[in-house]
Amino acid sequence: MKRMPKRGRGPPNRSRRCYGWAGGAGRTAERLGRPDGVLIVDDTGFLKKETIRMTTDTTSPPQISSRQRLILFVLLGAGFMLSVDFSILNVALPQVGAGVGLGLTGLPWIVSAYALPAAGFTLLFGRMADLFGRRRLFLSGMVLLAGASLLGGFAANPETLLAARALQGFATAMTIPAALSLLTTTFTEGATRERVLGLNGALLSGGFTVGALVGGTLVSLLSWRAAFFINVPVALAILLLTPFLISETSVSGRVKLDLPGAVTVTGGLLAVIYAVIEKSLPLAIVGVLLLAAFWMIELRSPAPLAPLRILKRPTVKWGNYAGLVIFTMEPAMIFLMTLYLQKVLGFSPLATGLIFGVPGLASVAAGVIAGRFIGRFGYRNVLVAGLSVQGLATLPLVFLGADRMALAVLVPALFIGFFGHVTAIVAYTVTGTSGLPDEEQGLATGLTSMTQQVAITAGIPILSSVAATQSVELTGIHLALSVNVAVTLVSVVFIWFGLRPRGERRTAVAAVPVPKEADTQLAASSD
Repeated sequence: MKRMPKRGRGPPNRSRRCYGWAGGAGRTAERLGRPDGVLIVDDTGFLKKETIRMTTDTTSPPQISSRQRLILFVLLGAGFMLSVDFSILNVALPQVGAGVGLGLTGLPWIVSAYALPAAGFTLLFGRMADLFGRRRLFLSGMVLLAGASLLGGFAANPETLLAARALQGFATAMTIPAALSLLTTTFTEGATRERVLGLNGALLSGGFTVGALVGGTLVSLLSWRAAFFINVPVALAILLLTPFLISETSVSGRVKLDLPGAVTVTGGLLAVIYAVIEKSLPLAIVGVLLLAAFWMIELRSPAPLAPLRILKRPTVKWGNYAGLVIFTMEPAMIFLMTLYLQKVLGFSPLATGLIFGVPGLASVAAGVIAGRFIGRFGYRNVLVAGLSVQGLATLPLVFLGADRMALAVLVPALFIGFFGHVTAIVAYTVTGTSGLPDEEQGLATGLTSMTQQVAITAGIPILSSVAATQSVELTGIHLALSVNVAVTLVSVVFIWFGLRPRGERRTAVAAVPVPKEADTQLAASSD
């Protein structure tokens, strides 16, 4: 083992400069008080001179100013509105279809018309936010959402309704990554951003819960058209407040959009998503080929849409893989449990909504405190723990029977599972956006948003197909849930090892193991 150069001991309880060998394994410099647990090493593997505070940093996170609170109100309000509307429309699908003369077989297209652009164009619009201005894209999305909602509210035929839903999908693809990148650039990386992203997760989950609970009541008292019109006043309020609160991001020099990359990635995502919805193998092959072409284009492009150096980062790669699992498995579980409650146990839609609504309170609580968990334990630990809880809470559902006494197992399992689910959502968002400069935050949030939309769109058809392989409905639900648990828990292992700290001697920044017995030697003297 290499020995560390000896230096004279400096004065006690002071900031000290240290040298040390970067090899080996063990605890990192986090024990020395560096908030990121990282020391700087040179190309030879020795620690460079670095002033390190030997005492524990107990400074509380910066306070959020009044202006930042208003920015939070606007940006989180936009996400809350979109999640409420999405949930209300899912509850109101039969009434919406009947209102425009769309038959039962056409109802899935109300969802698909929205999901295709929402998932297929999110990455492109996220990158456009970086290149052409985040506030500009956010406001454009709000304008489009208000117009599409008016069009849907006044729709008198299926064609107009589906066009409105498609435009709402485009608006979501523009708004969500722009709003998220505005959040991550307004609040610096660290405890404050983690708290803010936790609140974002809480409100998104709260929006889905509120929409599920009040959707049926709203549609019954007013009309299915209210599910569209409710967006308009909120969007107008956001359009009025945003220019006074949020400044436009500056774009240096001329910017050029990677058009070939944009066409191939968007076309590939649309083909893959449509192939999943329609169960079309040829379209799936086309989608995969287009995505492969996108990868080759990005390798050669002088100004790539999604630089591969970012896509290859462990936090981006494994964070988004975690998001894919989180949003593929949990919404599919909720769909399967909806079928179970209504078709197996015979509950009404209203009773089903109430059964989901009570455990939904746990998801709101998880969003509020998940940021604190991340600040204390790190995003890797919290992400793996949250996803593990999500998977393990689904396991008891595999054994539910056809008796209503099953609610004694179902409700607590949903409560625990929703808590883990939202905790994992916040952790994957923090993971996928960490360590990137502000000018790349639109791409980072575009990736996380795209992952969410693709997963939600694909998860239900995939696990529904698994369930459909069995002739008995309850047996099929059990099989699909078993696949859900297996995929989730295997993915937990992959993510844990994929996000493990890496000691790279060749990089400028590395995690430096500090054996306990070497602590006194690492406290080298100041010059």
